[in-house]
Amino acid sequence: MLTATTTVLTALAAIFGAAAVLLLVACLTALLHGRLVGCTLRLLGGLLLLVLALMLGAIGVGTAGYQALTREEIAARITIRPTGPQQFEATLRFPDGRSASYALRGDEVSVDAHVIKWSPLANMLGLHTHYELDRITGRYRSIEDERKAVRAVYSLARERPIDLVALRARHAALAWLMDAQYGSATFVPADRSAELELRVSTSGLLLREVPADRNPPERP
Repeated sequence: MLTATTTVLTALAAIFGAAAVLLLVACLTALLHGRLVGCTLRLLGGLLLLVLALMLGAIGVGTAGYQALTREEIAARITIRPTGPQQFEATLRFPDGRSASYALRGDEVSVDAHVIKWSPLANMLGLHTHYELDRITGRYRSIEDERKAVRAVYSLARERPIDLVALRARHAALAWLMDAQYGSATFVPADRSAELELRVSTSGLLLREVPADRNPPERP
């Protein structure tokens, strides 16, 4: 599903791309008429617009699937159900209606996410903090169990043609565009049945138990 930011960036990329093509055609026309200076200026302008179009298009594709974040919000609702010693099932229900269940091992449920913060310049283009849930896993309290016990981990991220987090990690030159990119994780005990809210803010993730009076009644 395309976000408003992705749609705007894609539209801007298309506009800049079309303008770049027009300038490059104009450059060719000027060259055919022997106007080298005019061709050079149009060529430089066309190349600049083409670079901008490619950059905006890449950001637009890269942010598809990420959620824009301007305040604390619920990223998912998690139901915990113990199934055995250091074993439990976690069912995630997302705001868009999707749900998924995972068989996990450990004493606690842990969720982490990628968070991208943009520079003030990018903020002017409408880019604000974005996040994407990355994985869910079981976590053991004992370090010895963490080293030797059976682990279970599942990906919550979606495949995308451009991975902005990986791109930023490889290219320090993008620091002018991405102010910060980091991971955030949160975990709580999973030794009893519970209903949890996974909340995300510009400072990271938080798991909070839902009060009983806010839980929907069970179906017969």
